[in-house]
Amino acid sequence: MSDLRRALAARSTLLAGLADPADADTLLRLLRLLYAVGRADLPLGRLLEGHVDASQIIHRYGDAAQRARAAAAVAGGAAFGVWNADLTGEPLRLDGGRLTGGKSFASGAGLLSHALVSVDVEGGRQLLLLDLERTPPAIDRSFWRVAGMQRSETHSVRWDAAKVASDDLIGAPGDYIREPWFSGGALRFAAVQAGGIAALLDHSAAHLAAADRAGDPHQAGRLAALYGLAETATGAIR
Repeated sequence: MSDLRRALAARSTLLAGLADPADADTLLRLLRLLYAVGRADLPLGRLLEGHVDASQIIHRYGDAAQRARAAAAVAGGAAFGVWNADLTGEPLRLDGGRLTGGKSFASGAGLLSHALVSVDVEGGRQLLLLDLERTPPAIDRSFWRVAGMQRSETHSVRWDAAKVASDDLIGAPGDYIREPWFSGGALRFAAVQAGGIAALLDHSAAHLAAADRAGDPHQAGRLAALYGLAETATGAIR
């Protein structure tokens, strides 16, 4: 198990009672947790938010047996994610109980133990929960060529006639985009990104202090402007 996977499993234990907030106070506690993780480690925050998203979807739309299996998996150190963006020209399809096609921007590829993936069926978008050890995708790591966020392992993935079972289907077609849950989920990743912006402020201030330039009025002005941006981002999710 990679260090990032272990860190994700450790943070997931902090989600007890927060995975599917039933009230505003619980939601704010979840957002504060995601903010703190994003501030400390942005790639980890990205993956933790996906784990929360998947956990909420399973809790909300899965049946009792699916919820129990997911809870047992998480208790054993499983890491979940949601892969929704179709691979250009090769959208994921479900035909006769087999998956063919791919997903892009699949964060945690090669790290996660389970992924919720979406396919278009009659009636809307259908979710399936895949055990990635049982149904491993081919991973194209050439997809993610970026200067930052490399540790999030965001790649493209493909399956070729991978067999799935009927009890891998989570909820009904169209559940994934039900409101207010779908749009409301933007608050989660906004919290992670706000934490990342605060981390830029932290590192900038530390660099100026180490270089003995924190007292320079020009640098102080730049730092104040960055503080204003970071505080605005933080205020948006308070």
